[in-house]
Amino acid sequence: MNSIAAQPIRVLVVDDEQLVRAGFRLLIDATTDLAAVGEAGDGGEAVRAARRLRPDVVVMDIRMPGIDGLEATRLIASGDDAPRILIVTTFDDDEYVFAALRGGASGFLLKDTPPEEMLHAIRTVAQGDALLAPTVTRRLITEYVRTPTRSVSRPGVLDTLTDRELDVFELVAAGLSNGAIAERLHLGITTVKTHVGRLLTKLDARDRVQLVICAYETGVVAPGSSGTAPSTT
Repeated sequence: MNSIAAQPIRVLVVDDEQLVRAGFRLLIDATTDLAAVGEAGDGGEAVRAARRLRPDVVVMDIRMPGIDGLEATRLIASGDDAPRILIVTTFDDDEYVFAALRGGASGFLLKDTPPEEMLHAIRTVAQGDALLAPTVTRRLITEYVRTPTRSVSRPGVLDTLTDRELDVFELVAAGLSNGAIAERLHLGITTVKTHVGRLLTKLDARDRVQLVICAYETGVVAPGSSGTAPSTT
């Protein structure tokens, strides 16, 4: 019986440190379902490489010379058939990561993340999901809302959400997985997935990352109001 092997997930590695790029490539190419198709040392090169190589996932650093990872993320994510973008950063980059997520990134990791978690994250965003580290997400959002330019408004679209959708919305913002939400609300996992899908449609959000951002920006969830999110996803 003939079978067609699944194509590996194509990954573009972006970091201004050559040693880091080399390490990521070795890690990725040691798997059978992932393939490093290219690398870039700054944001401008990353944008050009993404357009040329058409990767499935871009592993993106933030602080780089020239065009940084923040602007590169925005430029890449705004294109047609854009790849998923996974931010890999350090705590020193906190103030930039939230903006990167708003710009179209599908999640982020810290640079000291264990190798297997890095590979899991690439697979997760490649499948169209988002990967959030809840404890770091809460810290980022807390820092974001301290800025004086923030203004919380409750758009009319939230009035279209049902009470149950609002319940799910709040738990998504807390970083809970669909399974954890199902357990918390005593719902079936399929029902939770349906609610999340409706939230994405009604709030015009690309993925769970943007749902989290929307929840905090609209005041549905206040920073520090929920300590129930798990420490990992």
